[in-house]
Amino acid sequence: MSYQERRSLVNLISIILITAVYSAYMIQRYPAGSAYSPEVFHFWGAFFLILIPVSVVARIIIYIIFHIINAIATREEEPPITDERDKLVELKASQNSLYVFAVGFILAMVALVVGMPPAAMFIILICSGVASEMVGDISQFYFYRRGF
Repeated sequence: MSYQERRSLVNLISIILITAVYSAYMIQRYPAGSAYSPEVFHFWGAFFLILIPVSVVARIIIYIIFHIINAIATREEEPPITDERDKLVELKASQNSLYVFAVGFILAMVALVVGMPPAAMFIILICSGVASEMVGDISQFYFYRRGF
């Protein structure tokens, strides 16, 4: 398995773990009461604003651990050069990721139009963001494995 494939798998696992652990922690703090109360909107705003730095810090730590373990296990370092193939794989994976997020965003807006509570919109946005990252990493893994 190449370095890029291992990196994609680590990204995929980290996305799932970070989001699952953070969501399990935060859902306990969901305010009781009306779905349209200011506390609910405050909760979802805080959910997103805290998720971003938590995700960044956790990913940095996971990447550092990945590079250390990878260097010890395989005795190889990260390839210093990215060629046209790597850039093309990243572009195709980003395109797939963007499509998934765009569909999720449209579904979130449809949820509001059909009268679902705002919490449904926020949950759909979170799920589409996580799904888009997962699709991007799975696409990268697939394109590297296929030999693009």
